Amino acid sequence: MTPAASIPGCRMDVDRRRMTRLLPAALAETIQELLSSARWALRIGWSTSPALLLGDAALALVRGAVPAALALTARGLVNVTMSSLHSGSGNFRGLAFWLGIGFALTVVDGVARLANTLVAQRFRDDLNFEITSGILRHAATLDVAFFEDVRTQDILQRAKDNPAERIARFVNEVLSCLSNAVQVVSLLALLVVIEPWILLVLVLFTLPYLRFQWRLATRQHALERSRTTKRRWTHYFTSTLTDRSSVGEVRILGLAPLLIERFRALMAEFRDQDRKLYVHGFTGSSLFVLVTTGAIYAMFVRVAYNVLSGSLTIGDLAIFGGATTRLRNTLESLIYSISAAMEQTLYIANVIEFLDAKPSPAGTGGTPEARRAEIEFRDVRFAYPGSSEPALDGVSLHVLPGETVAVVGENGAGKTTLVKLIARLYDPDEGCILFDGVDLRALARESLHAELAFVFQGFGHYEASAADNIAYGDWRRLLHDRDALRRVAEQAGVDEMLQAMPQGYDTMLGRMFGDYDPSGGQWQKIAVARAFARNASLLILDEPTSNLDARAEYELFCRFRDLAKGRTTIIVSHRFSTVSMANRIIVMDRGRIIESGTHDELLARAGSYADLYELHRRQMDAAPPK
Repeated sequence: MTPAASIPGCRMDVDRRRMTRLLPAALAETIQELLSSARWALRIGWSTSPALLLGDAALALVRGAVPAALALTARGLVNVTMSSLHSGSGNFRGLAFWLGIGFALTVVDGVARLANTLVAQRFRDDLNFEITSGILRHAATLDVAFFEDVRTQDILQRAKDNPAERIARFVNEVLSCLSNAVQVVSLLALLVVIEPWILLVLVLFTLPYLRFQWRLATRQHALERSRTTKRRWTHYFTSTLTDRSSVGEVRILGLAPLLIERFRALMAEFRDQDRKLYVHGFTGSSLFVLVTTGAIYAMFVRVAYNVLSGSLTIGDLAIFGGATTRLRNTLESLIYSISAAMEQTLYIANVIEFLDAKPSPAGTGGTPEARRAEIEFRDVRFAYPGSSEPALDGVSLHVLPGETVAVVGENGAGKTTLVKLIARLYDPDEGCILFDGVDLRALARESLHAELAFVFQGFGHYEASAADNIAYGDWRRLLHDRDALRRVAEQAGVDEMLQAMPQGYDTMLGRMFGDYDPSGGQWQKIAVARAFARNASLLILDEPTSNLDARAEYELFCRFRDLAKGRTTIIVSHRFSTVSMANRIIVMDRGRIIESGTHDELLARAGSYADLYELHRRQMDAAPPK
C-alpha cells in the first residue's frame, strides 16, 4: 500500500469553490472529505479483491429485489385464492404456480444470505491482510521522530485502531445501502400504484431522520476522536498494572489502588458520555418509529376503504399491509446504513491521515563507495520535535577513517543525539553531516545503514531464538546459515554462553513467547554479537558496558578491540575504562563540544574531562570491595 496522497484518484475532483458557493464552507469541506474517504476506501477494496467485491454487490442486489418479488407473489396467491372461492372452482394450477414462485424466491433469499456472509468474511480477511500489511510497510518508512513526537501519538493510536475492520465495515454498509435501496425502491414502486400518497409521507419523515442519524454519527466520532489521548492513558494504566517490567515496583509502592482509581475515573467518564448518546439515539429513533407507523396505518385505512368500495382487490390490501411494514423496517435500516457508512468514512480519514504522514527525503539513492567511514559534522544544530532547547548546538567534528573516538559528558549533554544523527535517525535542523565526503541526506538510507553496526543504549530484546537474535544483525546472510552464525558468536565471545542455555542456540528468549529471559548483561552481550554480525565500516557503541560487571566489561573490552579493527568507531560511555581504548576523546556539555584530545592530554588540561575522571576515581575508591 502507498500513502493516500499518492494513490491516483484518491481525492475526489470536486470544484471546491463551486461547492462552497452552494453550501456553507464548513459543510462543503465535510462533504468533500467524506466523499474523498469513501472513494479511497472503495478503491482499496477494489484493489484487494474485485471478484469478491463484485460478488458481494451482486448478492446485495439479489437480496434487495427478493422482498418486492415475494410481495407480488403473495398478492398473486391471495387473488388466485379469492378468485377460486368466488367462482367456486379450484384454480390449483394458478395456486401451484404462485406457491412455486414463492418457494424458489425463499430459497434464493436464504442461499443469498448465506453466500453474502461467506463472501463478506473472505473479503474482510483479505482486506485485513492488505491494509495491516500496508500500514506496517508505511510505518517502516517513517522517521524515528514521528514515533517519538508526543504530537503524533494520537495519529498513531487512531491508525492502529483496527483500520481494516473500519474499511470492511464501510464497504459492508455501502453494500447494505445498495440492498436496502433496491428494496425501498421496488416496494415503493408497488405501493405507489396502490396508494400514491405514501411516497410524500415517507419523504417528509425520512429526510429529517437521516439528518438526525448523521448528526448522531458525527457526534459519536468527534467524541471518540477527543478521547484518543485519554484512551492511551487507559492503555497505559492497564499495561503498568499487568506488565512484568513494572508490576513488581507497583506492588512494592502500593500504587495499584491509585492507578485503578484513575483508570475507573476515565472509564466512568466514557460511560456517562456514551449513555447520553444512547438515550438521544433511542429517543430520536423511537419518534421515527412512532410517526412513520402512525402515517402508514393511516394509509392502510385508506387502502382498506378502497378495497371495500371495490376500487382495489383483497390482494392489494394484503400486499399493502405486508409491504408497508417491510418498507418501514427497510427504510430505517437504509438510513442507519447510510449513517453508519458516513461514520466509517470519518474513521477511515484517520487511516488516511497516518498514511499521509511523510518521512524526510530518502536521499537521491547514492551509495557510499569508498567505505572509509570518514565522518564530518559542519556546524550542526538540532532540536527534538516539540522542544525549544537544542540538543546539539553548533557542533563541528571530524572523525578520520579507522579512528576510534569516545564521546563523554554528563546526562543530557547530547552524546546519544550525536550518534543518532550519524545513523540518520534524525536530520539536522541546520548544518550538514558528511559520510565519506557526501551529505547523509544525499545517500539512500538502506545504503547508509548497511555501513553501520550500532549497539544502542536501549538495544533490542527480540522475542526470538538466541540464534535469531544474533542473525538479525545480517539476517539475509545469517538467518539460514548456522555455521556462519556460530563463527560470529565465537568471534563475539558468546558461543559458550549460548551453548549453556536450555536449548542452546534454539532457546527462545524473552517472556512473551519463550521461557528463558537472559540477564541484562547477557542481553547486552547478544546485542554486541549482533553488531559483530554486520560487515560494516562504521561501528557505533552507545553505553556498551552499562549492564556488565567489571570482569564481563574487561572481556568485552578485549572484544571491542577486535571488533573495531579496520573500522571507524564511535563510543558513547560513562565508563573511563571503556573510553581509554579511544584514539581521541570528545567532551560534550549542553549540546556543544567543549574539549577534545587523548586521555592524557585532557587530564593535563585540568578541565571538564579531568573533573569527570576525578569524580569517577573517587567513586571507585569509595566503593566497597567485592
